[in-house]
Amino acid sequence: MKKLRPSGGYRKAASFQTATLIYDATYWFCEKFIDSRSRTLDQMIQAARSGRQNIAEGSRAAATSSQTELRLVNVARSSLEELLLDYEDYLRHRHLRQWASSSAESSAVREVPQRFKRDRSAQSDLTELIDQERWALYAFWLEHESAEVRANAIICLIHQANYLLDRQIASLEAAFVEEGGYSEQLAAARLAERERKRNGTSRHPTPAGAIPSCPECGKPMGLRTARAGKNEGQQFRGCTGYPECRGVVKV
Repeated sequence: MKKLRPSGGYRKAASFQTATLIYDATYWFCEKFIDSRSRTLDQMIQAARSGRQNIAEGSRAAATSSQTELRLVNVARSSLEELLLDYEDYLRHRHLRQWASSSAESSAVREVPQRFKRDRSAQSDLTELIDQERWALYAFWLEHESAEVRANAIICLIHQANYLLDRQIASLEAAFVEEGGYSEQLAAARLAERERKRNGTSRHPTPAGAIPSCPECGKPMGLRTARAGKNEGQQFRGCTGYPECRGVVKV
């Protein structure tokens, strides 16, 4: 039996892979440039680790709880924001230059994925590399002898990770509003299975919260709420193929 909702797969997610770069780079940055007796060392490493680990934990939690997944991804985002401030503080307190977002240095770090694709002359991207191969693309900055260069490069990576997580959070919120949570989807799957057995049909419910199937075209149906008209505020199942298909089932 297939899972009702997909989970895991975080190792191939760009947000997780970028967070892994940030965690590794922060570990070695702190080892080289931060006093081992300083509380800042532990705080920075833990913030970097939290960013990475919560993305993974949220991905695994997706199987049974949309809200838990969303909460953990938000925790990852907050942890990386905390780490960003630590790096900015490090540069400011030591009177070191922080790269402007429009600077040539920042652009060089941001353009690594594009350069990689151009060099490979293929459709492949950084997500297909193992961690060591991905690190090697950024090694010039992340292994630099200058703390200023390292800190600024990591700041660039944090901004990239935060951008990816913001998109991920928005997508999770939209999916929750459109399809409902795990409990709603599980109830819908149970009702659809009962209906299938009662009718003696061979159609199996579609996984990942898109149950039952549309009676018009067979595509998955999502849980929605009427926003206007005489049924305003009432829930119904609408075809995910809308507007091409306008199949509707009452809840």
